[in-house]
Amino acid sequence: MRTHDLVIVGAGSGNAVVDERFSHLDVAVVDEGPFGGTCLNRGCIPSKMLVHTAEVADGVREAGRFDVDAALHGVRWGDARTRVFGRLDKEAAEGEEGRRSSGFVHVYRGRARFTAERTLQVDTGDETLLIRGEQVVVAAGSRPSVPAPVADSGLPYETSDTVMRLDAPPRHLAVLGGGYIAAELAHVFHAVGSRVTVVEQEDRLLAAQDASVSAAYTELAAARYDVRTGTALTRVEGEPGRLRLRLDDGTTVEADTLLVAVGRTPNSDRLRAERAGMSLHDDGRVVVDAFQRTTAPGVFALGDVCTPFPLKHVANREAQVVAHNLLHPDDLVRTSHDAVPAAVFTCPQIAQVGRTERECREEGLDYAVAVRRFSDTAYGWALEDTTGFCKVLADRVTGHLLGAHIMGPQAAALIQPLVVAMSLGITAAALAGTPYWIHPAPTEAVSNALLDLDLGP
Repeated sequence: MRTHDLVIVGAGSGNAVVDERFSHLDVAVVDEGPFGGTCLNRGCIPSKMLVHTAEVADGVREAGRFDVDAALHGVRWGDARTRVFGRLDKEAAEGEEGRRSSGFVHVYRGRARFTAERTLQVDTGDETLLIRGEQVVVAAGSRPSVPAPVADSGLPYETSDTVMRLDAPPRHLAVLGGGYIAAELAHVFHAVGSRVTVVEQEDRLLAAQDASVSAAYTELAAARYDVRTGTALTRVEGEPGRLRLRLDDGTTVEADTLLVAVGRTPNSDRLRAERAGMSLHDDGRVVVDAFQRTTAPGVFALGDVCTPFPLKHVANREAQVVAHNLLHPDDLVRTSHDAVPAAVFTCPQIAQVGRTERECREEGLDYAVAVRRFSDTAYGWALEDTTGFCKVLADRVTGHLLGAHIMGPQAAALIQPLVVAMSLGITAAALAGTPYWIHPAPTEAVSNALLDLDLGP
């Protein structure tokens, strides 16, 4: 058994923990998959690259709205896929080679399982190794959840791990799930020519969003796709390429391809984390404190395997905290999960930070709310936008923002001033009235929503 000063389980955000500050240590990185983790190889980056392709295609289709005569002759899916993954596969390979040539990092390619405190069994396929870390970082991520009716059917299905590498777009894609992954991938495949049916057991798509956003998006999606809300899958029948989805409302969906996008499961079970002395939440996430320490001495965790916010930017921040705390055990810093923003890169884009209006009501907060539509602004006229809006919620007495929700073009960028204000304690009035806001620009929907808030003196 080889002992290392530091063992990192996971080559996604976990790999970001280590830089030249650790060069005096003997470090090991263990992962069975390509370097870069979910985000680089099968998550946020390839999906956003394909989303942009979808936006270009949709832009051509909708050019007539702007008095431009244009025709879309097709989307070269194979070429787009090669462009995206040709670049990302190279990035993953170069990331691994960079670690191997660093001089202080040993790379183990294989599946890791804990056998005891800070001790791991690594199955490489050719051999089984035992390694131990004086300190360990668990950054093993998560995987797509697959419900029993799909898993038990024995029929083929896709997840976000696999669907973006298909050789050709499905003729008819059935999407099981109504969350952000489902929304983004439905958008991609609809834009490149697939017929799409979305099945969601909640009454609305994107049900975790503010109700106004969720309702508006569901209505827009229903105009593009066959949307079945308020119904659950009971079984999958048929044969490969000719699937039948039986729903609990008695209806059937027939499709050649099924995409399962019902959520994700932390990989703590595959790691056998409990054997290392790590406590788990009921949903399988590893329990950590504010310093990212697990309940096992000498073991930290970060990212999807433990965080309540399974987002890449959160995992990166947690990696920064873990790196500092490993190097400075007498000067620990805390992770802050205040004002964590998130975006859904669908059509239209959606972004949010902080509380929904329902959460404000349930907490009994005295809050003000204002909504400004893109169509109320000059740049909204330029965009011919009739559906986008910015909604802001603020404490009526203090004027501090409680939450913000944007649906419309570039929502992921437009949310950022509101994130800054919430993070730094800037009041809605100060944010609206102190800096200049460019006119005309999409940001006017944000500044005008802030000005519309009915706040106390």
